[in-house]
Amino acid sequence: MVEPVGNQYVVARPIYSENSFGEEHKKVHRYHKTFLDRLRVCFRCSPQKAKNIATGLLPITSWLPAYRIKEWLLSDFVSGISTGLVAVLQGLAFALLVYVRPGYGLYAAFFPVIGYFLFGTSRHISVGPFPVLSIMVGEVVLKLVDEESVENSTLTTSTAIDEERIQVAATVSLLAGIFQLLLGALQVGFVIIYLSQSLISGFTTAAAIHVVVSQLKFILQLPVVGCKEPFSIFCVRKIGGQITKTNIADLVTALIILVIVFVVKEINERYKTKLPVPIPIELFVTVVATGISYACNFKERFQVDVIGQLEKGFKPPVQLDMRVFQSCVGEAFSIAIVGFAVAFSVAKVYSVKYDYPINGNQELIAFGLSNIFCGAFSGFAASTSLSRSGVQESTGGKTQMIWVVTFLCTVILGLAIGLGVSIAFELLTIVFRTQL
Repeated sequence: MVEPVGNQYVVARPIYSENSFGEEHKKVHRYHKTFLDRLRVCFRCSPQKAKNIATGLLPITSWLPAYRIKEWLLSDFVSGISTGLVAVLQGLAFALLVYVRPGYGLYAAFFPVIGYFLFGTSRHISVGPFPVLSIMVGEVVLKLVDEESVENSTLTTSTAIDEERIQVAATVSLLAGIFQLLLGALQVGFVIIYLSQSLISGFTTAAAIHVVVSQLKFILQLPVVGCKEPFSIFCVRKIGGQITKTNIADLVTALIILVIVFVVKEINERYKTKLPVPIPIELFVTVVATGISYACNFKERFQVDVIGQLEKGFKPPVQLDMRVFQSCVGEAFSIAIVGFAVAFSVAKVYSVKYDYPINGNQELIAFGLSNIFCGAFSGFAASTSLSRSGVQESTGGKTQMIWVVTFLCTVILGLAIGLGVSIAFELLTIVFRTQL
């Protein structure tokens, strides 16, 4: 009993011993579920449980019925045209990093989007070719299908060499997708909750630097052989050694396009409240640059490389070679991990900014199915494109030392080894903070 006495409260209650308390308040024995009880629950499927499983495996079934047509359709249409065009252009460019014909980059830009559209959980990432993964696939292609080994076999034509390279690229991409699908099925995606914002920020920033370095030889049109990880960042030295062979026309064209795109992007950002839709500068630049190149005959006058004629339609599913599976298991696993790490890093940035959840396990399944689908139809490994705004938004964090270590390790050692070292360092910092 509680009674107020002036400015105080007086509490009066019985004094209990353990025995007297136990006699007055008898213990209620709960029924503990047996293994069979838990097994029955797992195999029992109510309508609500079936709905939750369906929406978990197919996130499109949850967000598509709630789509706001009047508010989002126009913006999504313009954004889709611009993003799709950029994906096509990147696919053509990144196919060169895989050492296959540019036309096969179109398959890498098209097929992964279908899989992620159905199974992915992020609303903002753009799935398609990613230069670092293209470089990693290209290393496998060069290792298994180099010119000398092909010449010593019955394959002597350039067409046969191209077909062999396409088969290797598709096979290693499909194997990477299988690894991602298995990791998602085994619920390994929970590991991503231990990746701090500092680690993600440093990783995406370092990956962006690898993207820039991988494109330098094409901007300058230099015959630089790709560098293998680790220490692939020092490929810049090879580029610097051949800088006098730069094609000025290619360099000037690249700089003009970079400046125009940068300026218009800033205009879109500054006046986004006044513009009904962002200016699709990528579309305009592509059409104008292609027209000028054709009209002025850049190929003959300035020796500018052009894509040329592309094959029409889609290729039939590629015939996989089990020997390639056996030869590239390690590389395929690295591609699977790096591709997922990059994709989840960017997806995490946008999920935090726009306040919606993403599922790590479902992302693994989505990218696994996307890469399996892409590899089966002559494409190569896909991930998420890194944008300048995504990198800027993801910088910062509370633990700057983790950011520095992640950035330096990933830039110097490459994405696969750098990511492993960064995660190990972060775990060590957690151990030291909690134990010391």
